[in-house]
Amino acid sequence: MARILVTDPVNQRLIELLKSCGHEVTYTPEISRDELLEIVGNYDALIVRSGTRVDREVLEVGARGRLRIVARAGSGLDNIDVGYAKKLGIEVLNAPSGATQSVAELTIGLMISATRMIHRLWSEVLEGRWRKEMGFELAGKTLLIIGFGRIGRRVAEIAKALGMRVLAYDVRDVSEEARAMGIELVNDLCRALSEADVVSLHVPLNDSTKGLIDGEKLFNCFKRGSILVNTSRGSVVDPRAVLEALERGVLSFYATDVLEEEPPRNEVELKLVKHPRALVTPHVGAQTLEAQLRIAEEIGKKLVERLGCSE
Repeated sequence: MARILVTDPVNQRLIELLKSCGHEVTYTPEISRDELLEIVGNYDALIVRSGTRVDREVLEVGARGRLRIVARAGSGLDNIDVGYAKKLGIEVLNAPSGATQSVAELTIGLMISATRMIHRLWSEVLEGRWRKEMGFELAGKTLLIIGFGRIGRRVAEIAKALGMRVLAYDVRDVSEEARAMGIELVNDLCRALSEADVVSLHVPLNDSTKGLIDGEKLFNCFKRGSILVNTSRGSVVDPRAVLEALERGVLSFYATDVLEEEPPRNEVELKLVKHPRALVTPHVGAQTLEAQLRIAEEIGKKLVERLGCSE
């Protein structure tokens, strides 16, 4: 029997699956960092989502005890120091495919909200105003997907079904995937940005992607009046540059599910959240019943394979 600590809200199916295999599960979604540091070494596995930062200090304390697995109930690993975990002999697991459909659907939803101003018009109706605003269709427009992984490919499929021309950019060799889908792969990012009516970000956060969309790209490469959609990570874009691009009309709209600080606390992002041509959702890309169930099954299966099952 293994001892497992869960420090973020997860689908109960995951806890049920682990308990059914005879493992002891401690579920503490409101745990403080100090409390985590006190007890993490008493557990064989730690399960987190995006709310718990698993840095060197947490890993070192855990490694001095019995911790040997850190599992992310989701795909992104930017809140876990993966390299240091490996150095300490701690395995890091995640569930990369569970939220693909949900994040893709939210991405398309943000695009539609940006082109038809659904959120703003609904808010005005609630206030008693009945004002019509001219929007435009996505059909016939050019979408550039930056990051052609699972989510990026699913967004491409849906966008093609809507009648969009789809371009894809990735630092990896994704030519086979793009060819199979009939997607135009581009190598010159700046040139592709200049052609795109909508740009959608689907990259992991790492040293090479942090600040990927900066002021230089926004003002020198982006097509004037284009829309930027971000369902990857907040730090992939420079929020100050995005705010300036909105003010100067370089961007007609910024729709994002992620911020550098969540919830927003710094002056720039607080101003961005309130901008009339911005739409910010509270990091809910994977927040669907279906996605959370798939993630629970995926990460639960991996944990059972490593920790065993008494049944």
